[in-house]
Amino acid sequence: QVQLVESGGGLVQAGGSPRLSCAASGSIFSINAMGWYRQAPGKQRELVAGIDNGGSTYYADSVKGRFTISRDNAKNTVYLQMNSLKPEDTAVYYCNADLTDYSRSLRTYWGQGSQVTVSA
Repeated sequence: QVQLVESGGGLVQAGGSPRLSCAASGSIFSINAMGWYRQAPGKQRELVAGIDNGGSTYYADSVKGRFTISRDNAKNTVYLQMNSLKPEDTAVYYCNADLTDYSRSLRTYWGQGSQVTVSA
């Protein structure tokens, strides 16, 4: 059993710099990659940022230069530092983990979602 628990969402003014956290726990053999997706009303869910077990990162063009993804391997936790927020960043942000459990099966897990609302 694996759970991803998110924290850090809420209401923030434009230009703010909140940080989202996502902690994975349970019977984890290894985590291959973790990332953040977001879904705005009426839009498709999109990958915002990702980080693999080697530390390589990916960012969507819309957030590149403003957001930073990082991880704490000892805590199985991934963070998303969001800077210079814009109203168009308003969305539900979902943590994602691609991991291997002790049966050696690769599975994808999702956090519960965290609402980030950016006011102008």
